[in-house]
Amino acid sequence: MHLHAPASGTNERQTKIVLRLSMAATLAYVVLTFVAGLRAHSLALLSEAGHNASDFLALLLSFAAVHFQSRPADQTRTFAHHPAGVLAAFVNAATLIAIALSIAIEAVHRLAAPVTVAPRPMMIVAAAGVAMNAAIAALLWSVARDVNLRSVFLHMAGDTLSTAAVILGGLAILLTGRNWIDPALSLLIAAFIFWSSVGILRETLNILLEGAPQGCPLAEIRIDMEAVEGVLDVHDLHIWSLGSQSRALACHVTIADIPPSRSAAILANLNHLLRAHYRIGHTTIQFEHAGCPHGDGCCAPPDPLPGEDAHHHHGHAHR
Repeated sequence: MHLHAPASGTNERQTKIVLRLSMAATLAYVVLTFVAGLRAHSLALLSEAGHNASDFLALLLSFAAVHFQSRPADQTRTFAHHPAGVLAAFVNAATLIAIALSIAIEAVHRLAAPVTVAPRPMMIVAAAGVAMNAAIAALLWSVARDVNLRSVFLHMAGDTLSTAAVILGGLAILLTGRNWIDPALSLLIAAFIFWSSVGILRETLNILLEGAPQGCPLAEIRIDMEAVEGVLDVHDLHIWSLGSQSRALACHVTIADIPPSRSAAILANLNHLLRAHYRIGHTTIQFEHAGCPHGDGCCAPPDPLPGEDAHHHHGHAHR
């Protein structure tokens, strides 16, 4: 039996508009921040330019992922393009980690040999960045439904906080004249970027490696499925993610030797359980009335009893 989940409820057209506007604003700010950072000799501003450049890449990748994910399944990609968004999020997170490390290395060098910083341009540009990044983050939050868009939202939310920190750093330099504040601030920004990216990297790696999704403990799901009336045993159970919002399950379920018309209720109850409690929308459940000869890791159906056909039920349901 196969149960296919519907496409994401996110309005694709609205998401693309948000991403286009975000890309245009981010690119303009990257140029402004880079030029201002060079003139003010501010590593914090230059690190912001690098961070925002990665944001532009993140937005571009997410836009491509949204486009590909909207394509229907075909003969070669039977699960459509669900992994596209996950792959984009993985690249975004990996890029952010690399940028965070490079900022940290340069900040350490600056701490050893401080450079005179012009705080006023640093604060003015950072203030513009706070307004822009906060607006983009708010727009992305309104359409963030999967790990792809959440990874970009984290980029922009992180930028909002780190750019606000640049303003405070500029004010501190203006009041105290201590230029080491600039690289110290860059270290804090790098640490925040690194911390916010690791979680996304873990989640995307788990999906790409077909690990069990978060909130889907196999032992608990097996117990719940075996508690459904008519189910004698659940084995060869596998759960994985097709994308950040789409989960799949495949298993063998042993039931009594009953006709398909009577087993339909068992099938419906199993699917309701999986949808309602574990958000598993694509299932392949193979019914059997005799145990698999290969145990829980079976890879072949049991031989039919003498004079009988193998009792496997297959069907399609859409929700």
